[in-house]
Amino acid sequence: MDKILIIGAGGQIGVELTLALRDIYGRNNVIATDIKEEHPILKADNGPFMNLDVMDFKEVAKVISHQNITQVYLLAAILSATGESKPIWAWDINMQSLLNLLEICRENKVKKFYWPSSIAAFGSTTPGNNTPQHTIVEPTTVYGISKYAGELWCQYYFNRYGLDIRSLRYPGLISWKSAPGGGTTDYAIDIYIEALKKKHFTCFLAEDTYLPMMYMNDAIRATIELMEAPADKIKNRMAYNLSSMSFSPKEVAESIKKHIPDFTIDYAPDFRQQIAASWPQSIDDTEARTDWNWKPEFDLDKMTVDMLENIKIKLGL
Repeated sequence: MDKILIIGAGGQIGVELTLALRDIYGRNNVIATDIKEEHPILKADNGPFMNLDVMDFKEVAKVISHQNITQVYLLAAILSATGESKPIWAWDINMQSLLNLLEICRENKVKKFYWPSSIAAFGSTTPGNNTPQHTIVEPTTVYGISKYAGELWCQYYFNRYGLDIRSLRYPGLISWKSAPGGGTTDYAIDIYIEALKKKHFTCFLAEDTYLPMMYMNDAIRATIELMEAPADKIKNRMAYNLSSMSFSPKEVAESIKKHIPDFTIDYAPDFRQQIAASWPQSIDDTEARTDWNWKPEFDLDKMTVDMLENIKIKLGL
């Protein structure tokens, strides 16, 4: 039986990925770790958890060795908006954590290693519409720079050492279960919460800012499908483009108004607008669809219904 270690399990992706993997592999075979206190949702799940600092090479290596870990998911990262406030710190954590885990996984002959990339790896010179898998990549944020550099390191460890590493370029991710972590696309979560609580939202992006987005249910399924695919199906050892839908803040607001007619929105773009402007508006994920049969299930309106229903329950409204 596989034994899985998730590093950064308390984050937006980590919470839901941990729960999904425990459904597949069994609660006791998926160890959640984070530098922070255990997330309440994971605590309620009552599976194994330990505090772990991804920058502590010896401690991470000890856990992987002593627990006989066969799969590692490295999700710990400093995201785009937060990273711009402390760029050297963000680079150090994002890059060194990956290098630590690549080397530890190589030394311990870990069977599979997952590390997420992002559309932040693209830049303003990248074709913005239907961005192809292989294209100009000139990221302008420290988060994006670390993601693209990380993709190259992943490919290097596969080519040189045969480490079975897999990665996805996530679009903006939307979830109701756990709070966002300081990304440029966080508005698409906050807008639903504020719509239910106050029926008004002030958006930090301009109304016509189109970005590739994805509901967390699809993102978790894509991650697991990628990791479960036979190794000979994985043709890309940097990171696969991944797509679901693209929309603007104005379109999200219109989708919400179908259910909350008196919802209002205004716009006050801040420094995140410049970050968003450097990213693609839509993504071509043909290779993911061809290689391992990726296909999204949620569009904007279907996501809106699910978000509003679940947030309403969560807030006790």
